[in-house]
Formats: sequence, C-alpha cells, structure tokens
Amino acid sequence: MTTTGRCLCGAVRFTAEHVETHHHACVCGMCRRWSGGAAFLAAETSGTVFDGEAELGRYPSSSWAERGFCRTCGTTLFYFLIPTQTYLMSVGTFDDQAPFRLVREIFVDAKPDGFAFAGDHERWTEEETLRRLAPPE
Repeated sequence: MTTTGRCLCGAVRFTAEHVETHHHACVCGMCRRWSGGAAFLAAETSGTVFDGEAELGRYPSSSWAERGFCRTCGTTLFYFLIPTQTYLMSVGTFDDQAPFRLVREIFVDAKPDGFAFAGDHERWTEEETLRRLAPPE
C-alpha cells in the first residue's frame, strides 16, 4: 500500500511506498508525553520520502531512535529506528486513516489506569517489547 500524509499545517508532507496497516499503540511514559495523549499510534513504513525537510525536526530520544516532528506546528510525525532505518509513522498523520487496525499495545505495564484500549489484540510488557524490538547491544 502506497500512501501520503502530512503534519497539521502541511509544511511537512510524506509519501510511503509500503505501509503496514496493522499498527501498534505505545503506552510508555515517553510516548505518552511526546504525543500529548494516552498513546502513540504508529504504523511501520518503508520507502518513506519527505517534502518540506527544512521544517522536519528530529530529536534523538535514545541511542537507537529518533522522534520526528514539524518545526512549524509541532505535529508528532514519526519514531525512527536507527539500526534498521525504519519509520514508524503516526497513524494520525496519514491522509487516509480508514485502513488502519490496532493489533498490539506495547509497554502495557507502564499504562496509567485512566484508560484502556478495547478489543482483542496483543499486549506486551516492557520486558517483552524490548526483547522483541530493541536492537542488540
């Protein structure tokens, strides 16, 4: 699936050639604070190309990942895994969000008690998430 997306103001736009529509919700403290909500909903993409790179900010949030945002409007755009060069794009930035389905919550042991995602999907603890997703040291 090839699709397009953008930030709130349109200063940063992107096209992704391959988009995984089965996405996850990260409920770790860093993602909650960064996204300004209960979770960061992210879909893995490849072949991602950005327009408006001058307005694209990158924050090195760990030794193996960066978080991307629009410098103009502040939109949370992506989580970038440096070792695999993989973009996890914010589901809310896609122009067509209809195909996306939540299949996994990660860092569920860090989730506050005030909310819960409904439905039958995988729920990984911090230990499970790091074991499965973190690059080897």
